[in-house]
Amino acid sequence: MVEREPARAVREMFTRIAGRYDVMNSLMTGGRHHAWRRLAANAVVAAPPGPILDLATGTGDLALAVRAARPASTVVGADFSEAMLREARSKLARRREARVRLLAADALTLPFHDRTFAAVTSAFLVRNLADLARGLAEMRRVAVPGGLVVTLDITRPRVPGWDRIFGFYFRRIVPLIGALVAGDRAAYTYLPESVERFASPPGLADAMRRAGLRDVRYRRVGLGTIALHVGVA
Repeated sequence: MVEREPARAVREMFTRIAGRYDVMNSLMTGGRHHAWRRLAANAVVAAPPGPILDLATGTGDLALAVRAARPASTVVGADFSEAMLREARSKLARRREARVRLLAADALTLPFHDRTFAAVTSAFLVRNLADLARGLAEMRRVAVPGGLVVTLDITRPRVPGWDRIFGFYFRRIVPLIGALVAGDRAAYTYLPESVERFASPPGLADAMRRAGLRDVRYRRVGLGTIALHVGVA
């Protein structure tokens, strides 16, 4: 399969920033990203028994949170950036975590059979998909009937006053931090731009329903800047 140009650009971007990804996440969120991932992980506790797939696993933080929430389940962490997977492997080795398995995979063409996973999770993936409908359809395809699809991503709060402050921070301060800490202003300029053009939480919920997921619900956290969506396959 020929990789689409937008997908290639995103993969190359994450490859460049892999070594500073965790540091940047902590700086940008004041460390709150771990709490948001725990919320996503806790959402899969209600899923049927079986393995869990964490898409765009990055450096493995959500996969580890899922293991903590579901200690009886094996977790498969998939990412299309080998550099991110190297960071994740190092982290898993330091923690002697043997029940998180990592592999390279494209979220738009998952290398798994239908109805394989009790839940499919992702953190900060969906707004980066070159084809949102196809990505959601793949998540549903590999989930067992009654399994869960859980997504966590950034959104504009759309609250008068606070939205303007958040927008200033995200568009002006975050790229500056990215330039100073990660040495990549472009990657952290892309970040707020990707949020601006992505669907609102109700819009993403509608897209999940169109993909065949049911009982879709969402909640905002992080003062309205993070949206957690859960749908049933």
